Amino acid sequence: MEAELDFWSFVELANRRLATEYGFRHQLATEVLLTLNRASDLVTYDLEAAVHRPRGRSWSGFRLLFVVWLAGPLDPTAAARLTGMSRAAVSNLVKTLVADGLLDRVPDERDGRSVRLSLTDAGHAEMVSVFREHNEREFGWTDALTEEEQRILVLLLGKLITSRAAADTRRRR
Repeated sequence: MEAELDFWSFVELANRRLATEYGFRHQLATEVLLTLNRASDLVTYDLEAAVHRPRGRSWSGFRLLFVVWLAGPLDPTAAARLTGMSRAAVSNLVKTLVADGLLDRVPDERDGRSVRLSLTDAGHAEMVSVFREHNEREFGWTDALTEEEQRILVLLLGKLITSRAAADTRRRR
């Protein structure tokens, strides 16, 4: 039987078994989050494998460079918050990206104990180049939806995120 399962038939099986064998009531919630996680995993893997790994970058490295490119210069705590990564993950990535000549880590002018992250000229050039390819790939994923459907999806995902942010949701710090 397991060889016959695909993602959608697994979701159906999981929902049926969770309800009938274990008495769980929120099958639609399970289906929504299984689907959301699957979509996120597929898109992330595709972007990393097709665009970033061939350039020697990880998905996390791209996310950090992207945030610093568009919002920087930033302190590492702000970069962690905007990327959704832990402060420790950002710190480790910074070392690699500084060594690769893409990121500068300089003391903060206002607080000498803190640092600011900014792109080097090489980092800026790489981000402009890589994002052109990345953005075309994003379009390939979202082109299955009309513009209105894309806006609705963003609205719904935003609602999901903000409704949990006010509750007892655990988040990286």
